[in-house]
Amino acid sequence: MPTLLLRLEGPMQSWGTSSRFTQRDTGTEPSKSGVIGLICAALGKPRREIPGTERQWPSLATLASLQMGVRTDRAGTVAVDFQTAGGGRFAGEKYGVAHVHGGLFGSVMSYRYFLQDASFTVGLFSPNRDLLEQIQRALESPVWQLYLGRKGYLPSVPPYLKDGLVDSDLRTALASYPFAARHDQEMRLIIETTDPVGAEPRMDQPLDFARRLFGRRYVRVEPLVPKVAGS
Repeated sequence: MPTLLLRLEGPMQSWGTSSRFTQRDTGTEPSKSGVIGLICAALGKPRREIPGTERQWPSLATLASLQMGVRTDRAGTVAVDFQTAGGGRFAGEKYGVAHVHGGLFGSVMSYRYFLQDASFTVGLFSPNRDLLEQIQRALESPVWQLYLGRKGYLPSVPPYLKDGLVDSDLRTALASYPFAARHDQEMRLIIETTDPVGAEPRMDQPLDFARRLFGRRYVRVEPLVPKVAGS
């Protein structure tokens, strides 16, 4: 029962699942689409599925079939970044934001929410150990730059964990792996499940990155209190 663990820690992270325009949200933990996107970057896998490349990269469907869990070592706090885009000149030409119906807007204001000073341990479970080993090798030596959900949000420690491939089920692996150096006194485990009864929905199951299509999955959330040494 192999599980691959990785650590997502940095000064800024953003894991939006429901917004694309001027209001950019973030979830309180890494989204599955964001984690699979990070893995694709490590592998050097393009957004669009290319027939005949199965030996080079796992298909998106294969990566999306991984069961994911998250441990909130340090939940961080939500902050917002106010930005403007367009409304000036670039290289001597008018610069604006493209309109969905064609043409350009002037300036567009954007509120972009993010998590600050957060640290998460993410687990990916699969009976296919070869697949997890391929992902771990890619995380150790990524093809493309890795970001924490949004371009420019760099990890402060590598997501790769040398001892991150463990022979354990997902929940046990997440509950027993060493915590981040600075961690909360109360954490959460968010474990993906195929049983929707009593579970929470998440609209972050990646279906097609090229067309930005995502489906629903379900997770169970439970508290995790770190044991005090000697207790």
